Amino acid sequence: MKHTYEELAKMIDHSLLHPTMTDAELEAGCRLAAKYGVASVCIKPYAVRRAVEILTGSGVAVGCVIGFPHGNGSSESKRYETELACRDGAVEIDMVVNLGKALSGDWSYVEADVRAVCDEAHRHGARVKVIFENDYLVKGGAGLTSDDFKRRLCEICERAGADWVKTSTGYGFVKQPDGSYNYLGATEHDLALMRASCSARVQVKAAGGVRDLDGLIRVRELGATRCGATATAAMLDEFRRREAAAADAGSGPDGKGGGELGRGGY
Repeated sequence: MKHTYEELAKMIDHSLLHPTMTDAELEAGCRLAAKYGVASVCIKPYAVRRAVEILTGSGVAVGCVIGFPHGNGSSESKRYETELACRDGAVEIDMVVNLGKALSGDWSYVEADVRAVCDEAHRHGARVKVIFENDYLVKGGAGLTSDDFKRRLCEICERAGADWVKTSTGYGFVKQPDGSYNYLGATEHDLALMRASCSARVQVKAAGGVRDLDGLIRVRELGATRCGATATAAMLDEFRRREAAAADAGSGPDGKGGGELGRGGY
């Protein structure tokens, strides 16, 4: 078999970030993450302490979003939000860059903003994923093409101490010509570009649009080590189904299917 269950499960950050999630739903999501043995839950700041209580001893880490979803808080508020999350037990931090500053070309501000969160998280032994929100960057900015802009963000984030660079929040909705709102999230192009734009020290996380097992496998093939997902159960149940079928047929479960990046929600 090309990939093991554990290899794929430990790529998944189970996302518990929808604005309307109740306490009961958040707790059920933590228990689902433990059942499937994923890498982490990615949870709201106020819920970190409860998630830690549920997941202690499970092998599933607790991650927390910072400056979510638009990254517009001051650097000090992001730093303090990080401090509080780490005190509550978060060991991974998913922060959003200040895109307005980045699009203005104020790179020194962007770097200091990321560094403030990274330094605080690292003081507590936590690791940091920096979210670009690539759907907002399709036209580039600050005199750079879209790809060059993302490359510049990768360079800045690595210099500032980021442990991962991440494509999206899953909530970067863009107004379409018909007046509706939609987004792509992680795309194969962006994952390959971000992987090529960082050294081996910095990992890449996909978020948005990865909804099935084939999409998760493709993310891994493109060099990403983490993937934000809400369809955790569906993806990993499908792996077990294929694994069982492969055992009967004498082959591996990593078959081709309809998975496609960039077509839906986190």
